[in-house]
Amino acid sequence: MFNFMVNSEGGLTTTGYVVCIVGMIILFLAGVLLTGKSTKKNRMSAKQLAFCAMGIALGYLASYIKLFSMPFGGTITLFSMLFIVLIAYWYGAKTGILVGLAYGILQFIQEPYVLSFFQVCCDYVLAFAALGVAGFFRNQKHGLAKGYIAAILLRGFFHSLGGYLYWMDYMPDNFPQSLASLYPIIYNYSYILVEGALTFVFISIPAVSKALNQVKQIAVDPSNAVNKQAI
Repeated sequence: MFNFMVNSEGGLTTTGYVVCIVGMIILFLAGVLLTGKSTKKNRMSAKQLAFCAMGIALGYLASYIKLFSMPFGGTITLFSMLFIVLIAYWYGAKTGILVGLAYGILQFIQEPYVLSFFQVCCDYVLAFAALGVAGFFRNQKHGLAKGYIAAILLRGFFHSLGGYLYWMDYMPDNFPQSLASLYPIIYNYSYILVEGALTFVFISIPAVSKALNQVKQIAVDPSNAVNKQAI
């Protein structure tokens, strides 16, 4: 069905890239239009759109800075997930999920691998859109930390789901048989949690925490002192 989009190695053909890029633009514009149909108070402003685009761009660039790459996909990057989580934390889950979706499609275009339509949904669409759930914690104390934990755990869930359905055949022969049923969970959470731990160390640095709070005030409302809460 997708032979014209996918080559024999599981990557995208030229047609596949064109279709994915057009699809990403359509989905993003549809999301923006749906968001704009909410109340006037909750519509995305030009400033919010600019910060969302900047978050996607920074996350995408950071994803190229790979500290470690796993053999069958998955990398420890330089805080790439943090940029998407920040957008969700600033603007809420709906905007965060939309931005995560766009980011996931970019990740697919960057390093595509296709086994099936549902595998693509698990590994790229759902996994990265899941980072937007951080927005549900935006009004809580230590909301960024709580949201980040929830986001990366949910991302790991979708990668693991794809692993159980499609990637078990790639399990190393020397992997302990007693842990074979846990292989997708161990594999996917190994790199996700390591990057998560590094990110927590990074945002715990006082200067970084202060800078993030200052950027948040600019992103949300530079004149609203009520929003000045600790990360």
